[in-house]
Amino acid sequence: MSLPTGIDPERHVVIAGPTASGKSALAMRIAQEQGGTVVNADALQIWSCWRVLTARPPVADETLVPHALYGHVTPERAYSVGDWLADVAGLRGRLIVTGGTGLYLGALTRGLAVIPPVPAAIRAQGDAILAGGGLDRMVAGLDPATRAAIDLRNPARVQRAWEVLRATGRGIVEWQAETPAPLIPPSGATRLVLVSDRDWLAGRIKRRFAGMLEQGALDEVRAMLPHWAPNRQWARAIGAPELAAYLQGRMSLDEAEEKAVIATRQYAKSQRIWFRNRMRDWRPVEAESFTDF
Repeated sequence: MSLPTGIDPERHVVIAGPTASGKSALAMRIAQEQGGTVVNADALQIWSCWRVLTARPPVADETLVPHALYGHVTPERAYSVGDWLADVAGLRGRLIVTGGTGLYLGALTRGLAVIPPVPAAIRAQGDAILAGGGLDRMVAGLDPATRAAIDLRNPARVQRAWEVLRATGRGIVEWQAETPAPLIPPSGATRLVLVSDRDWLAGRIKRRFAGMLEQGALDEVRAMLPHWAPNRQWARAIGAPELAAYLQGRMSLDEAEEKAVIATRQYAKSQRIWFRNRMRDWRPVEAESFTDF
């Protein structure tokens, strides 16, 4: 099947889309036909401990065309969107960036505010407040401009804004107003967002997770079980908490699989909402039209 029309081989390509919609395969096809390096923009595929569980490209694909920023971060590290953007800045040549992490894609194409690191003590304080059910307390402690701008129902966003204000004395919105130019501006890339029917995608998600189990996802989680810490970034891989619960004897494998599939569908829903609200000027591509990917 031919590629979507209008992909300029002289420009970068950025592909967004919900999980299991075929982004990686489309990127692979573009790289094979036009050249370029496939670059990961999925915050879970960066971890060295997960390949099967996060549907990283198979080794065979990585040998056919250049790939970058897959599995390059070890679990003991912390890794931020700023770290990812710095890694992308170090790449050369034509890039085919693909993933479903909206923060990564937004930072790449709209720029990222340079905010000083938050001290560990303030982060620990924020963790403790949130763990104690203090989301409303955090919201009340934000500056008015930030309260008006961010999703106050998103604990991670609220905590990040709260920490930045405590650490720097400036609201995160004020920092964001000083955002530098993006690495890949709209004029520098073909920007595609995969869209699909909800039920079609749900079927893909269910089949893919069943395939993950057959290919060794359970073994990956078993290997990480001695180091298991639910609050660590790598432990948030979709399906990892459920399979860990099975291995710890807290649920059956069938229940773990069902809960993991539900969590994946919920994640895909949040991705679709993000893309619909923030990528209105990106070119939509029907994922169903690439079912051979």
